[in-house]
This record gives sequence, structure tokens and C-alpha cells, in this order.
Amino acid sequence: MSSRNSLPVPSSSSSVPPHLAALATFSDPPTRHVDGAMMDYFLIETVNALRESSKIALTREREREKEMIEAGLIPPPALPVKDTKDSAVSARDSTGSLASTKGGKVAAAGPVDEEEEALKVRLETIGIHVGSNFSERLCRDRALFTETLDAIKFICKDIWAACWDKQVDNLRTNHRGVYVLQDNSFKTISRLSSWQGRLDAVRKAKVYVSMPAGIIKGALARLGYNATVSPEVTNLPQCTFQVKLPKGS
Repeated sequence: MSSRNSLPVPSSSSSVPPHLAALATFSDPPTRHVDGAMMDYFLIETVNALRESSKIALTREREREKEMIEAGLIPPPALPVKDTKDSAVSARDSTGSLASTKGGKVAAAGPVDEEEEALKVRLETIGIHVGSNFSERLCRDRALFTETLDAIKFICKDIWAACWDKQVDNLRTNHRGVYVLQDNSFKTISRLSSWQGRLDAVRKAKVYVSMPAGIIKGALARLGYNATVSPEVTNLPQCTFQVKLPKGS
């Protein structure tokens, strides 16, 4: 008879127990890939859903405030004081004043701005949660940052690459706790446009960058830095984030 070569069968005692294998997979899950455009579609639907939700929440808040005023529980809001001299000058020199006197868009800017701010707050809150989780995952095998600049560089390199597939194009600081992070082609708004023109596209972009600002803030918060992050969009697709850290941090 001819002999056949056979592979050795490992004994059951040398195999990893199922519960330990499950824990290892949970602590270090395998990398999953998704379509690159998925996040763009997801963010569009998220902004639309949160915009409608913010409108409902503001309507309920105004109704409760109105009921409390009628019941005498809180005083009515003070009416703004108008200066007739300044209003005459501004109506002659400012197109915004003329539009408000004629019932243009500027007169209705108050409620719209309030709804936009509520939407930005919700997007930033979601971003804070995402950024803190990203920071915790990426810093798992790192030592603690001893310098503030090292934490900012971590944001510019690791967080940026994980979230937006590149690094920051420019980093500036005044060495007094203010850092300016500039991305010349920010992925979140790189394909953003509007049929109403550039100004409307910039206005929409300022809403969309609220979540990235929250991601930066949340990542820094998980590192122990209570920062204030202010996004600025003036020329698409460029975006600038100003990060302010408290003194002594």
C-alpha cells in the first residue's frame, strides 16, 4: 500500500475557547469598508431630519413659553427699542434696512436664524459623541499627550485621516491657546452646491460643518481639553476651524 501525507490535526486543548475569541473580536473588530459616497448621503438625510425636528421642538418651546406668559408665571419678553434717528440713516445707507421695511427676507431672518442655530447645536452634539469615540479608539495604544500641541497634531493627522481621508493642509497658532486648522478642500462640503448661487451654498455649508466641529471638540474633550471650536466657511470648498483652549491647559 502506498502511504499518504496527512496534515496534523490540532488538539482541542490548544484551540482558543469560544468566549475568549469573542472577546478578542469585540476589543479589536475587523475593518469594514463602505461606499465612499454613503457618508455624504447620510449627512444630507441627517441634516434634513434634524431640521424638521428642530422646527417642531422650537414650536413646542414657544407654545409652552406663551402659556406660561398667559398664566403669569414668567414676564413677557421686552420689546426692542427703536431709535428713529438711527433708523432713518440706516434705511438710507443699508440695503438690509430697506429690505426689512419692504417686507423682504431680512425681516424674517430672526426665526430662521433661531432654527438654524438649533440645528447646528444638534449636529454638534452628534459630532461630539462621534469624536470622543474616535479619539478613544485611535489613542488606545498611545501614551498620554504631555503637550497641547501634540494633541492638536493628533487632531490634524489621525482624526482628520480617519474621518476625512487626509491631513490638515495648514496649522497656525499664536502660542496663546488659539489654533487655526485649515483644510483647502474639506471633504464634507467639497461637493456641496446650490441652484440659488454661491452665497446660498456657503450658508448651507456653515450648517454642514457643525458636525465636524463637534467631532474635533469631542476628540479633544476625551483627551482632557475643554475646547471651543468655531468653524468658518467663506470660499467653498475651503474650511477653517478655530480651536480655543482655556489658559493653563
